[in-house]
Amino acid sequence: MEPTPVTNHAEVPAELLSRVQQSVESVIRGKREAVQFALVTVIARGHLLIEDVPGVGKTTLAHSLARSFNCTFQRVQFTSDMLPSDVIGISVFNQQTQQFEFRPGPVFANIVLADEINRTTPKTQSALLEAMNESQVTVDNRTYPLPRPFMVAATQNPTEHHGTYPLPESQLDRFLMRLRIGYPPAENEREILRNFAVADPLAAVEPVMSAEEVIEMQEAAQRVAVDDALVSYLLALVAKTRQHEYLTLGVSPRGSMMLFRAAQALALVEGRNYTIPDDFKRLVLPVFAHRCTVSSRYASISRKTDQAEAILQEIIESTPIPL
Repeated sequence: MEPTPVTNHAEVPAELLSRVQQSVESVIRGKREAVQFALVTVIARGHLLIEDVPGVGKTTLAHSLARSFNCTFQRVQFTSDMLPSDVIGISVFNQQTQQFEFRPGPVFANIVLADEINRTTPKTQSALLEAMNESQVTVDNRTYPLPRPFMVAATQNPTEHHGTYPLPESQLDRFLMRLRIGYPPAENEREILRNFAVADPLAAVEPVMSAEEVIEMQEAAQRVAVDDALVSYLLALVAKTRQHEYLTLGVSPRGSMMLFRAAQALALVEGRNYTIPDDFKRLVLPVFAHRCTVSSRYASISRKTDQAEAILQEIIESTPIPL
């Protein structure tokens, strides 16, 4: 597979996207790949789930990413007593006009930060399903389109923590990527203490791209070339997740498409108008791991923290890479 040369259509987006990444990295220190993958999720027209223990920067990553785009932004702090109408909006009767008027909820924004999404009930979680899948919401038999671009950046604490509700498979499948930030390296944590112990870390984040430019980047990513050999490689990975003896739930067709789009976006972020095998290999774990359900038989023989990731890593290593 001979790569085609980079054209101007890939060079200009890469420069602009690099500025966005640098802007976010000025706050999220020492987590370059996590920041890059978050940016890839935006360009791939997907939604992002950030899962980790409290205090490592989940909300800060989502917030700084939103501030880097000159788009409308809403934050929703999910709690156990929230209702679906608190998210999508509600119809209220107007005494003067004698008609019902729809009052939009916080989901009507370009970027919605769903903070601690697994602290609310499944009924309220499901309020986001239509919005995430079709960029619209339906209230009282009327459909309202959401603004473009539209992205949900959700954070959650691990399910082993008290007071959380596990996200159902249908909800997880709508997230393009799941990221874990982890603890920062010692030197970067020193920088964080020196720079942000007093000052607000988000104050220095300036908008880099407008909503129109984000849409242009998303359209440019769709034009990134994907060789047929790489499509076959993707499908081979997916097929193994569906046939694996220790996976009771493999990757769905939506998951296949998510990896395809994410690989295109990653290529664009890195300044290419073509994808390479490494784009797919790097993205398999964050795109596929939360879509797979591990059999209890594997759980009894494996002590690894994330068993789905361990199985996917074996699949990656056993699948021939196209040359």
